[in-house]
Parts: sequence; structure tokens; C-alpha cells
Amino acid sequence: MARTEKEPAGLNTGLLLFIPYRALENRVFAALREAGFTDFTLAQARVLQRVGPHGTRLTDLAEQAQVTKQTAGYLVDQLEGMGYVERTPDPTDARARLIRVAERGRRAAERAAEAVAEVEAEWRAHLGAEDMDRLRGILTRLRAATDPYA
Repeated sequence: MARTEKEPAGLNTGLLLFIPYRALENRVFAALREAGFTDFTLAQARVLQRVGPHGTRLTDLAEQAQVTKQTAGYLVDQLEGMGYVERTPDPTDARARLIRVAERGRRAAERAAEAVAEVEAEWRAHLGAEDMDRLRGILTRLRAATDPYA
């Protein structure tokens, strides 16, 4: 997209937010591969990371991952077949099923959390504690205005 007269030179804010996220995501995937979790894709991971601690309905996963219910169902089928998630009855609605993280998914999530902590420690060292805390505070405030699932 061409820069307008009102837009400052350089990258737009969205891209400046995305670039570090992409770097973090790449590091997490590398750490997961090193730990033996080599069989899932980025699309599957984006669905998996949205499964809540008490389980999540497929329609909610689809909405949060911004994919169709059919796509979410396909990805969940794959994740279930690989042992990352399991389907269980929803205690609040006998007709519904919940997607829950299975033991293998928990182990992958633990390794992913360790990798995120490593990257954030590097960012803190690069930016300094004060700027890192300021960045997290600003992004937390921005989340309130942008995240419908917060």
C-alpha cells in the first residue's frame, strides 16, 4: 500500500507489532520441534492455543481463530488424532462437546511457554527493564480496546 501524506515514513504500527510476534512464533516452533513436537502445523497451533482451561466449544474456537467451523473441525480432528486434544461432553449442554487439551498438548504448551519466557527475557535485556515494562503496559491497555476475547 502506498504511503499517504498523513502517514509517517516507515512501517505502520500493525506491522511493527507483527514482526516481533512472528519472530517469537518462529522461536516457539523451533523449540517445539527440538522437543519432538514435529507433527503439527501453524494453523493447528493457532486453534490449539485458543482451547480454554476448562475446554472450548468448536464454534468458539472457530470464531477466535477466525476460521470457518468446518476448518476448525478439520484442524481439531487432526489435533485429536495426534493426541493434542480430546473431545468430551459439555456438562452444561448434553448435545454439545468440548475440546480440551490432552496430556500431549499440555506438554507441548509447557515447552512453548518456556520458549516464550526465553524470548521475553532476551527482549527485556535488549530494551531494558523499564522500556519492557512500559511496552507491556501499553500493549495491555491496547488489548482492552482491541481484543473481544479478553
